[in-house]
Amino acid sequence: MEKTANDIVTLARAQDRYTTLEYIAAIFDDFIEFHGDRYFGDDLAVVGGIATLEEKPVTIVGIQKGRNLPENIERNFGAPHPEGYRKALRLMKQAEKFGRPVVTFINTAGAYCGIEAEERGEGEAIARNLIEMADLSVPIIAIIIGEGGSGGALALAVADEVWMLEHTIYAVLSPEGFASILWKDGSRAKEAAELMKITATELKELTIIDRVIPEEMNGEALEQTKINRMIQKALISQFSELSKWETEILLEKRYQRFRKF
Repeated sequence: MEKTANDIVTLARAQDRYTTLEYIAAIFDDFIEFHGDRYFGDDLAVVGGIATLEEKPVTIVGIQKGRNLPENIERNFGAPHPEGYRKALRLMKQAEKFGRPVVTFINTAGAYCGIEAEERGEGEAIARNLIEMADLSVPIIAIIIGEGGSGGALALAVADEVWMLEHTIYAVLSPEGFASILWKDGSRAKEAAELMKITATELKELTIIDRVIPEEMNGEALEQTKINRMIQKALISQFSELSKWETEILLEKRYQRFRKF
């Protein structure tokens, strides 16, 4: 039976989904995590560092959710503060300095919208990431592994290629937010999900994303190890291709990719 958009929203938000740190452990070797933004502090909702992929160094940045309530409290439910985005940018600029490609893993309903985040410049931090990623001189691949919500997701998704797992979503806001704005009734979120074109299949058809990573085959869920291997092989192949491009071509293609929207 074909899944509805609302079914996929539920799957994207499931607590048993693989987290960024689990994907890092499964796909990469020799991961060393870095901390702090060098301005304010360390945001545990964003993790990042360096690792190797087929013995070649890469920089990895991702949004980390927890698997239970204590972990989610520690990780702020995957809602980054401005220092999280500034940490991400620090690591991406370091990657540029040393010529390392960048992989981002995205799973957030959106950036944290508390007063303290606004006081520390949440909007500016997101905008700065958009500007800097657009001009980063190394290849970038962004992978949505759960929810990809609003500017909080886009701040890590200005990439040469954007991929989504099959049962994930990517949207300017949540179905609940959409329903609240359009109909003044958040309870119509299921209806909103069907209208919003937020699933991987729909977004691939609209050319907003570049690849869908399967999570099931013939109606049966794939083993996580197979999904991990697919992502690993795809990253190796695509980075090999992107590394052949001159910097000017890489940046122009990235610019044109987002300009067409």
